[in-house]
Amino acid sequence: MASSLVVLISLVACAALASGAAGARVELTRAHSSRHVGDALRRDMHRHSAWRLATSGDTVSAPTMKDPANLGEYLMTLAIGTPPRSYPAIADTGSDLIWTQCAPCSDQCFQQPTPLYNPASSTTFSPATCDTSPGNLCSYNYTYGLGWTAGILGLETFTFGGSSPANPTRVPGIAFGCSNASSDNWSGSSGLVGLGRGSLSLVTQLGADKFSYCLTPFQDTNSTSTLLLGPSASLNGRGVGSTPFVTSPAQALTHYYVNLTGISLGTTALSIPADAFALNDTDGTGGIIIDSGTTFTYMVDAAYQQVRAAVLSLVTTLPTTDASATTGLDLCFALPSSTSAPPAMPSMTLHFDGADMVLPADSYMILDAGLWCLAMQTNIPGLPSILGNYQQQNMHILYDVGQQTLSFAPANCGTF
Repeated sequence: MASSLVVLISLVACAALASGAAGARVELTRAHSSRHVGDALRRDMHRHSAWRLATSGDTVSAPTMKDPANLGEYLMTLAIGTPPRSYPAIADTGSDLIWTQCAPCSDQCFQQPTPLYNPASSTTFSPATCDTSPGNLCSYNYTYGLGWTAGILGLETFTFGGSSPANPTRVPGIAFGCSNASSDNWSGSSGLVGLGRGSLSLVTQLGADKFSYCLTPFQDTNSTSTLLLGPSASLNGRGVGSTPFVTSPAQALTHYYVNLTGISLGTTALSIPADAFALNDTDGTGGIIIDSGTTFTYMVDAAYQQVRAAVLSLVTTLPTTDASATTGLDLCFALPSSTSAPPAMPSMTLHFDGADMVLPADSYMILDAGLWCLAMQTNIPGLPSILGNYQQQNMHILYDVGQQTLSFAPANCGTF
């Protein structure tokens, strides 16, 4: 979603799940603007400070691209209703609710790139009710940090692209949010698709045992990649690493926790405490999650300071500069000119339980208007660390919900 962790859910849901759902394929697109680094980090901070495929054997797929406003999110395209109307929505593994703005919309709606979905114009829309009284509509107020959306829960047919436009997959009975009031934090999209572990997420409603995506590079404004949900979401061959998911605490059942045991820069293992990324089973604090809706990676401070110091020790030919006002990032170097190439840097390795994720320099350092910055930040104490989508670029990532594992391998996602 728009880079915010859910901190408040006032949502009474009686979602009817799709049965016999077919599979589909979704392209992912990414967004750009002249202020993309600072905007993305501000949205990250908002997020961080707030807290039926199985039976059909088919696969749901959707085209996915970087948000055109370049705020750090990836957009997937799906169609809602009958006749189906297409909408770009933020693909977010850090939340659950699927929602789009609906007509009629109040003066608290944001400007979106497509016409508003109108339930009155669809022959397959029905409002969800929250108890045995048929007139008791199911309302929600879903908050993501400083962003929020509110409306009523509905049931609708969703259409996903198949192997060709002539072979779409239609899934009836998907529970989604029909929003008639939202904050103005969702530029470039018409809503959000939650891919988390909760009951209202698209993953859960489709009964998908697994899903995968391959995120195109942050600076790539043209390429698309694909989100797959269902049996075709697979990852095999050489170079594949797998790590088990850590059981989510009761306070954060939405999130995909993993066990990060250490970090190396080049051949040097950083002096990070062994329990730096440990999840506290008692109160649900700490841990680290993987999130497609947050741009940069956020680390517990003990780990971040080690990473920062290691980068600083290797970059000896460039002066540091305070660019926090423009980028929001803590460690930036000034290049001699906007066309200057930064010095070579070694890969960074994230050591997970059972597998290593190797990040080239372009996946942990970011170029922005003559600045070269560490694309990571310190975490807010108590909240989970986050592996953001900038560090996931050009990585094919598989969430195997059935086997409770995360798998990944380097890939050229622009040609995926």
